[in-house]
Amino acid sequence: MSDDVILLAHGSGGLLTHRLISDLFLRHFADPVLAAQQDAAVLESPGERLAFTTDAFVVSPLFFPGGDIGRLAVCGTVNDLAMSGATPRYLSAAFIIEEGLALGVLERIVTAMAEAAREAGVAIVAGDTKVVGRGGADGLYITTAGVGSLSGGHALRTDAIAPGDRLLVSGPVGDHGLAVMAAREGLPFHPAPVSDCAPLGGLVAALLGACPPGDVHALRDPTRGGLAAVVNEWASGEGVGIDLMEDAIPVREEVRAACEMLGIDPLHAACEGRLVAAVAPGSAERALRTLQGHPLGAGAAVIGGVTADHPGRVVLTTPLGAHRLLEMPTGELLPRIC
Repeated sequence: MSDDVILLAHGSGGLLTHRLISDLFLRHFADPVLAAQQDAAVLESPGERLAFTTDAFVVSPLFFPGGDIGRLAVCGTVNDLAMSGATPRYLSAAFIIEEGLALGVLERIVTAMAEAAREAGVAIVAGDTKVVGRGGADGLYITTAGVGSLSGGHALRTDAIAPGDRLLVSGPVGDHGLAVMAAREGLPFHPAPVSDCAPLGGLVAALLGACPPGDVHALRDPTRGGLAAVVNEWASGEGVGIDLMEDAIPVREEVRAACEMLGIDPLHAACEGRLVAAVAPGSAERALRTLQGHPLGAGAAVIGGVTADHPGRVVLTTPLGAHRLLEMPTGELLPRIC
């Protein structure tokens, strides 16, 4: 396959996505804020600090168990802001609508967006619409941008991750990716996987409020590329090793069964309502109790830790005590899931 064209795999959140960002976009858009590659840019403004993010949503199909492209657009943008420690405030939304889309379908999606915005405590304050010809947008694409406010003593940055940190996940992984894939392909799973799509601002606020300032080092929502992409980014980017316990990572049985049938590692499948946290060891138990006490974190677990050993690598210990490398996802994986 030629290296001179874009492949679907470039959009799957794995190795090709990261190469595209680092080798092309970061090379031309040289900026220290962008180079930090956080979920949201942290911007200094007179008298305040702001977080800013942008995202595009091309999920297929438009509706799936647990959500739709409208709810996903709000939750995905809000969650990127929350992962920086910000309180989400405002969103914009642009709609690229394909000629022939039923108005009833569009209204259903816009209604879901409005409900998700109320749930997240944000206002949609700006927008745009464009209409393209039949076949030009697969029904509907949505682009969003979000602004949040930063306050308090928490400075969430991946370069704060250090050996000894404990890694937590707020609930079962892989739900969203498998829900979308099953809906797209009409796969008859019983029970069918359901997306975890949810706004995480309240969960993050509870976590940061419970831990001393500075003890929550980094947060990330494991969307494209799943949990495996997040921990590999942290390991390679910060030059640390990461150890994970496979049997500590929560995965729903229906998701595990679907992954086995499809030959997919659930740790590579996307979430849209989960967070991964790197927390100082002295606050790990407090962080776990706080997550488990929130409706969106009831399935939280400590899944491993950060080590000075094997820098740049993620080592997974299996239930039988064997060790294997958990690598960055490669190939097409699950395209069009967000």
